[in-house]
Formats: sequence, C-alpha cells, structure tokens
Amino acid sequence: MKVMKWSVIAMAVAAGTSQMALASSQSESEGFVEGSSLTIFNRNLYMNRDFRDNGAGGSATENGQSYREAWGHGFIGTFESGFTQGTIGVGIDAIGLLGVKLDSGEGRAWPDIFPQDSEGKPQDDYSEAGVAVKFRASDTVLKYGTQFVALPVFSTDDARLLPETAQGGLITSSEIDGLELNVGRFTALSDKSEADHDSRALEELSLVGGTYAFSDQLSASLYYSDVKTEEVADDFTKKYANLNYSMPVGGDQSVALDFNIYQTEWDDADDSENVIWSLAGTYKLGAHGFTLAYQKSTGDRGYTYGPDGGGTIWLANSVQYQDFQYENEKSWQVRYDLDMSAYGVSGLSFMTRYIDGSDATSGDGVSGLEESEWDIEAKYVIQDGPAKDLSFRVRQAFYQADSALDNDLSDTRLIVEYPLSIL
Repeated sequence: MKVMKWSVIAMAVAAGTSQMALASSQSESEGFVEGSSLTIFNRNLYMNRDFRDNGAGGSATENGQSYREAWGHGFIGTFESGFTQGTIGVGIDAIGLLGVKLDSGEGRAWPDIFPQDSEGKPQDDYSEAGVAVKFRASDTVLKYGTQFVALPVFSTDDARLLPETAQGGLITSSEIDGLELNVGRFTALSDKSEADHDSRALEELSLVGGTYAFSDQLSASLYYSDVKTEEVADDFTKKYANLNYSMPVGGDQSVALDFNIYQTEWDDADDSENVIWSLAGTYKLGAHGFTLAYQKSTGDRGYTYGPDGGGTIWLANSVQYQDFQYENEKSWQVRYDLDMSAYGVSGLSFMTRYIDGSDATSGDGVSGLEESEWDIEAKYVIQDGPAKDLSFRVRQAFYQADSALDNDLSDTRLIVEYPLSIL
C-alpha cells in the first residue's frame, strides 16, 4: 500500500510540475539523425537436450522424442533514431530478426528453436521485422509498434536463438527522480521460434505499475496486468510486488535481499488463484558470491505464463530449465558465484547452483511430487581489442523429477555472442 501511495503522489507532482520537467531529456535532444544508433547483435547457439525414460511427449505405452539438438545463428538488428528537437520529440525504432539453421534434423527437431514445416522438419531460416514510432515530452516516452519489453508482468523471452517481440504501446515516465512509471497495452506477442506476429494467442494485455528507489540501497516495485486470450477461461489478472535491499558491510563485503511475489486470478468457472513468492539473500565477499533462496507456490493451480511473455517469471528459482512453479510447490536454492577478475582474469566468471522442489502437484492432480536441478555455467567476455565484448558461455543443467511431473533430462547450451555497432 505504501508503494501505491508513492505512485499516486508522484503522478500528481509530475502533473503539477510539467513545465519544470520540460528542461530534461527532451531539451537535450541531439536530433533524429544525430542521436541514431544501429546495432547487429550476433548470437550463435548450440543446444541439446537428452530426455531419459520415455522421452519428451512419451507415455506408458508410447515412447516420445528422446533427444533434441539444434545449432543456429541469429541476427538481432535494432535501429534506434534520436528524437527530433522541440517540446515533443519524435523518433522511430526498428527491429529485424533473422535465424539461420546450421544443424538439426527431423528426428532431433526442436520446436521452440526453429519453426517446423508441414512434415515436421525444421526450417532452414526464419525472420521477422517491425517498426515502432516514439514520442518524448520531458522525461516521458510513448512508444507504439513492435518492441521488446522487460517488465515483471509482461516480459518478452530471450532464452533461445531469437527473442519474442510484442505489438502495442508503452508509456515510460521518469519525471520524478528515482521513480519510473509504466502504462501499456499490447495486442500481440510473437513467439521466439515463429515469424508470425501473433503466435501466442494473446488478444489484449493492459498493464500499469512502477518502481521507486527510496535510496541507493532500497527500491520497491508494484505492477498490475489484465490479460485477455482467445479462450475466456484462460483470461487472468496478475499482481506483482518486489522489495530489493542491498547494504555494504565493510571492505569488499555486501549483503542483498530480494523479495518477489505474484498473485494471479483466472476468469474460469472456479475462479482459480495462485500466489507464488520467493526470497533470496546474497552475501558477497570479494570475488565470491553466496546465495540462499526459498520459493513457495500456493492456490488452486500453479503459476502460469506464456500469453504475457515467456520471460514473465521474475522469481529466484526460475533457472535454466525449470521454474519450480507447480501448484503447492516449495523449493530452495543454494548458489555460488566466482568472478575471476579478482585473480587477474578479467571477464571470466563461474556459477553453480542447486534447486530442490517438493510437495508439487501435477496438472493431473497427483500431489507430493519432487524435482531438482543442478546448473553449472562458465562465461568469458573479451575486455578490449578488436573483439571487445565478444562473449563465450557454456551452460549445463541436470534435471530430475518424479515421472508424474516431468522427464529426467540433461540440457547443454553453448552460446557465442557479439554486439556489432554500425552507427
């Protein structure tokens, strides 16, 4: 409630001080051409997933796909113009996506990496493009068209070769120091493995919310969304809150706490509800980071995401493969991070974590189920020279679960990324 009061007060103050606010970002506009940038983000991704037992989609009487493998290169082009000068600045942003298959096959096809043809074979390539127009007055920006979104109640997923894209409008206002407000309405979501602008059955999503930084150490967020889909029974509203606190404790030590909570209510016949929250604490000592996290899901069903973006799950135990979001599930995590720059190898880092979930209920109503995941990751980013910002990352996950919940599997990802700045 305190956060909501802050938002209402800040909006009133912003309305009353609009003339003063005009002497801000828009007054410093460089111009449409002068402020433009063009970047081509290159991502080379290899993934394989070894499903044990009956394989993905298998049953007690029929085996499913036991192995998936894909290798491809993605080009993510983004053009961002500057804003024209004047009280209201105008600009244009454009997105161009191209995914090229380097290796995969009918027996190893991966539906959420490459689109498939009518015979179930992965396509050689797929692409998408879109444009958004934007307006800025003072420190408030309205953007309408094709765009990437990263908000806790609507977040386009970027966990594969190409990211999801959204169609709609978003207002972002930063008129008050430390406060960011967001209001948006979206009518389509493109899947990360589809060229179709509306492949996630989203009809309409409205959102409102914001984040306020009380200090450099403490911030809070509050968001609300209303999602309409092609099936009325799948419509839902979602509320989200976050509290983040970090504190230096002397020398090269620090402590951070991060609390996240979602409440989702569906418009189905049973008025289903889910509440899921997580609390993570991290202690950093020089190059070392130690994290403990706990997550709990309650209600009539598990946490659901997808029509509002595959990345819309800002919880501590949403990890490489699993999100530990089933009905009634409780999960805990222990994690260790190592930054090798403290040992003279700048750009090199390691991470490992283990998550254990229990008391989960499957979609078929089977309760008391367990699952676990162990992740290992290494990443190196070149720090200088002609290949500056070129990164190499290896991710490995080992997942185990009761058969009524999911398949045991191992998930391997090799990722090479390079942002190429043209303008």
